[in-house]
Amino acid sequence: MLNNKKICVVMPGYNAEHTVKKTYEEIPKDIVDDVILVDDSSSDRTAEVARSLGIHTVVHPKNRGYGGNQKTCYTEALRRGADIVVMVHPDYQYTPRLIPAMASVISSGIYDVALGSRILGNTALTGGMPLYKFVANRFLTAVENILVDQKLSEYHTGYRAFSREVLLSLPLEENDDGFVFDNQMLVQAIRFGFRIGEVSCPTRYEEQSSSIGFMKSVRYGFGVLEAAAQYRMMKLGLMHPRFLAENGRRLQLDLT
Repeated sequence: MLNNKKICVVMPGYNAEHTVKKTYEEIPKDIVDDVILVDDSSSDRTAEVARSLGIHTVVHPKNRGYGGNQKTCYTEALRRGADIVVMVHPDYQYTPRLIPAMASVISSGIYDVALGSRILGNTALTGGMPLYKFVANRFLTAVENILVDQKLSEYHTGYRAFSREVLLSLPLEENDDGFVFDNQMLVQAIRFGFRIGEVSCPTRYEEQSSSIGFMKSVRYGFGVLEAAAQYRMMKLGLMHPRFLAENGRRLQLDLT
C-alpha cells in the first residue's frame, strides 16, 4: 500500500524459470500488496516455480504473445482490486527495487503512467544493450516524439506502471497481441490525455534476459512507426484507427 493505494506487480512470463525467483525476491514486499505472474504457455517450469514462491499464477493454455499476456496481466490485477499496476519482466532485466519510485509517481497524483527509462542516466550501452538496439531505440524514439508531439526519452522500455483509471479507460483489446502492444498502449495514453512520467532505470542485459531477435526487431520497428503515424493521421482527420477510437474495446472484467 502506498498513499492508500493498493499496489499490484504483474509479471508477463515466458520461459523464465531460472530468473523468476531472483526477480521476486527483489520486490519490496513492504509496499506491494499483490504479485501476479501470467505464464504464456512456457515450455519450462516457470509456473511451477512461481507458485512455489506464493505468486498468484495464471497459465495460458496456448501462447498468446507478449501483448496478449499483458492483457491478461492487467485484467487479473484489476479484478483483484489493484489501484496501481507495475509491470516487471520476470527475466530480471529491470530491477524491482525501483517499484516504490514507479508507484509513487502515480500515487502522488502527479502522473497517470510511469516509465522506467533506460536512456535517462546514460547507462544503456554500459549496461549491455546491443549497439544496434540502442541506435534503433534512439531513432524510433525521435521519430515517435515528432509524430505524437511528445518529449519522452524512450518508448521501448518494458518497465511500466499504470493507474487503475488508465487500464480501465484505454481500448486495450484493440491492440496487437505481439510486441507492438507496448507502443500502441503509450500512443493510446497520449491520445486520451493521460500524463506520462519517467524514472531513470539502469540497463541490465544478462545471458538469461529475454530479447527479441533481429528480424522480429525489424517488424517491431515498422509496427511502432505505424502506430505513431496513425496517431498523426487521426489528429489531421485523415483516418480513424480502431485502437484509438473512443468506443474501442476495453478490458472486460467479470467482478461477480
